[in-house]
Amino acid sequence: MAFQEPSALATVQSVLAIPMKRFEQPLIGFLSREHMTAILDAPDRNSAIGQRDRVMLAMLYNTGARVSELTGMRVDDLELDPSASVRIRGKGRKERLTPLWPETAGQLKRWLKAYPRQPDQPLFSSRSGAPLTRVGVTERLKLAVKVAAEQYPELAKRRIFPHLIRHSIAMHMLQAGVDITVIALWLGHESPVTTHKYVEADLAMKERALKSLQELPQAPARYRPPDSVLQFLQSL
Repeated sequence: MAFQEPSALATVQSVLAIPMKRFEQPLIGFLSREHMTAILDAPDRNSAIGQRDRVMLAMLYNTGARVSELTGMRVDDLELDPSASVRIRGKGRKERLTPLWPETAGQLKRWLKAYPRQPDQPLFSSRSGAPLTRVGVTERLKLAVKVAAEQYPELAKRRIFPHLIRHSIAMHMLQAGVDITVIALWLGHESPVTTHKYVEADLAMKERALKSLQELPQAPARYRPPDSVLQFLQSL
């Protein structure tokens, strides 16, 4: 507006000077390792859809990818030998390479061998061959959570969505002692400042820090003699 209407420059500056409204920022939620393991193991091993879901959820957890990044993966984005990694297309057309754990790479190899596809095809597709949508990934995750809730009933009371898995891998890496700058690169954050919110949400880390602190030395209490000592002094 200042460029289009220079005469309104004073008004524009007044508007820009208005402070931003303060709002509450809730702590980041995440899943425990036990809950995450149960969800990853929930899809049916004996069906084609179940096998796809197992690999898809493993990739979502391993890479910490956003849903849009997961659904945009193609077969030729994978590099399984000699070291396994996947190319992820993030926000602003920025790409990053994320290492794959040996277990995740093994799942991918077995799955692609059983269900081969062309390099330019989507890595995770629907029955029609089209890439899975955000809604599709969310619904498959809900089904896995429903199965996992039979072992952990508390999962049924939580709202679990794909981005929560991204938060979970970040928290698990942080708790394992991974440097916050590495986590920022892993998740594709432009700045570690964004990643610092995971530190604020980790209560266990705060408790460990509290235990590591030594209590401050206290000044010795003033000596107060008992009545017998005072009576003796008065008798002198």
